[in-house]
Amino acid sequence: MIAPAHPLNEASRLSSLRSLHILDTAEEERFDRLTRLAKRLFGVPIVLISLVDADRQWFKSCVGLNASEMPRDISFCGHAILSDDILIVPDATLDERFHDNPLVIGDPKIRFYAGCPLGLGNGDILGTLCLMDQKLREPDEEDCKLLRDLARLAEQEMAALQLATMCDLTLLSNRRGFLALGRYALSQCVRCGMPATISFFDLDGFKSINDRFGHAGGDGALASFGSLLKKTFRDCDVVGRLGGDEFAVLMTRSNEAGSRVALKRFQQSVDAHNRNNQHGYEIRFSVGVTAYDPARHGSIEALLGDADALMYEHKRRKRAA
Repeated sequence: MIAPAHPLNEASRLSSLRSLHILDTAEEERFDRLTRLAKRLFGVPIVLISLVDADRQWFKSCVGLNASEMPRDISFCGHAILSDDILIVPDATLDERFHDNPLVIGDPKIRFYAGCPLGLGNGDILGTLCLMDQKLREPDEEDCKLLRDLARLAEQEMAALQLATMCDLTLLSNRRGFLALGRYALSQCVRCGMPATISFFDLDGFKSINDRFGHAGGDGALASFGSLLKKTFRDCDVVGRLGGDEFAVLMTRSNEAGSRVALKRFQQSVDAHNRNNQHGYEIRFSVGVTAYDPARHGSIEALLGDADALMYEHKRRKRAA
């Protein structure tokens, strides 16, 4: 058996996957209808919409398997995401990558596999729509065309999820997306015993920017602030616009001291932006930082609430100065 390699854009790919906030979510009819349809059209016993996470493949929709995920290192789909076209394995017992794979020599005794990559149009392949059978198969070009068409439908459904959790103006997670991804990130911190901190931002004087420069000026300030957050913080951090002029960043594997260092770097980026800004206003902000404490923070909402309170205290002190 040959374990699947990681694509060169693995970090970007995982970031795109997690931006969907789809991992470990409940079954959804819009995806299940596609796997049922594929099962009927191709006459195969197993159809999956499989998303390849860091160390597992997780099934958003599954027909014919009594499982919700499997290890990535034995997955067929881990190999399929290395290409942008269908991976076809007519007989896994004759393929050096799979002939002694546990899924081939044991249940479900896979012999045939065909997996069409699923992406979001940015070059990142997140998983596959795949067919499996215990019998040898040789799909023809019409079969492949049909599988590609069904995969495009699955991609459209994933794109709809992305839009529902993204702020169109800043291209950051919206509140719904931030909370969903934050819950997932915190659960990983709890499981691995890692620290986490959250920073809650609010723009100072945003109303005056809107009043003086109109909504276009206000939108420009929000978009610039969101862009600075995204560029300054790490790819693994959860960055979101919660609504209005409120933003938040959840940093995993970082204690409060580490977050303060990142905030200093962010302030430097904002200062540089203000020096080069020709729009007639400066971006200023207040921020509250809270370290995750499992004894106090039973949810991402509780953690966010503490950071929000500290942000308002920071804003009050600046007004009183």
